[in-house]
Amino acid sequence: MSELRIFYHDDGRLKISKSIETIKKVDKQNIIWIDLNDVSEEIEDELESFLKIYIQEDEEIEEIEMSSRYIQTDDSIVANSNFLLDNYESEPVSFIVKNGILVSVRGSELRSFNETVRKIYANTSNFPSGFHVLVTLLETRVEYDADMIEDATDLITSLSKTMSSTEDSLDEDILLQIKDLQEKVMIIRQNIMDKQRMVSNMLKCNFFPKDLLGRLTMVIKDINSLFEYTRFGFDRLDYLQDTFLGMVNIQQNKIIKIFTVVTVIFMPPTMIATIYGMNFTVMPELNWRFGYPLSIMAMVLSVVIVLFYFKRNKWL
Repeated sequence: MSELRIFYHDDGRLKISKSIETIKKVDKQNIIWIDLNDVSEEIEDELESFLKIYIQEDEEIEEIEMSSRYIQTDDSIVANSNFLLDNYESEPVSFIVKNGILVSVRGSELRSFNETVRKIYANTSNFPSGFHVLVTLLETRVEYDADMIEDATDLITSLSKTMSSTEDSLDEDILLQIKDLQEKVMIIRQNIMDKQRMVSNMLKCNFFPKDLLGRLTMVIKDINSLFEYTRFGFDRLDYLQDTFLGMVNIQQNKIIKIFTVVTVIFMPPTMIATIYGMNFTVMPELNWRFGYPLSIMAMVLSVVIVLFYFKRNKWL
């Protein structure tokens, strides 16, 4: 849904406007945040002319190399990042900060943006400039990343319990679930790595408000702790994968063991039946009255002896 939101101060109160004409009526120093959600090129062109900035297209944001996603000039910051959606798809977002005004460019609805708006209205005095809004956006996004890691951890725990309860009926669906979780954790890790680079560069900015440097440092610490959680998630998934393959091997060995035991058990009776099935002329047993029952008894006795031997050696 296309939406333009302009946040500005007016007589100590924070107001929001959805009309591009507002930038012509409001003092530029009172504007703190301009949020562009899939707006038209006409609106982008008007903002570029008003703020003397360049707004990148979605294709440009996506194609930018990781190492070039943060650009700093004498009076502005351009930072490109990816925000994860609930379905683990990445939404490219571009941030431009110039003269204390934050311009955010995105193409879809994001929970972290709505939550930041709620925080702004809860305490407007804490947001005198776009820098403060940007830091709050990053803090909120990292919180959501932590929630996604927690959800992935719960899925890993649930999968582990499933494997324990169905160890006798494992199928390839479990292996596919492990692979899917590995991809999700990898996506989260790449996402927070992206934030880490951006925040690290902001800490080096010489015109970033000093009162926000401490909050940026805390964001870095939170991101580092998330790295530990993702590493732990990878380790658990590797362990589950190895466990799954080991349990599959055990099942296969049990099946092979059963076939082996059955084969060995029926080898003596088969040999006896084969001997007396040969058509030689001189075979005295063929003329015995009790030859048939004796051969049957010999077959049964050979099976019993083999089973007793296996039991005594605990092979069964």
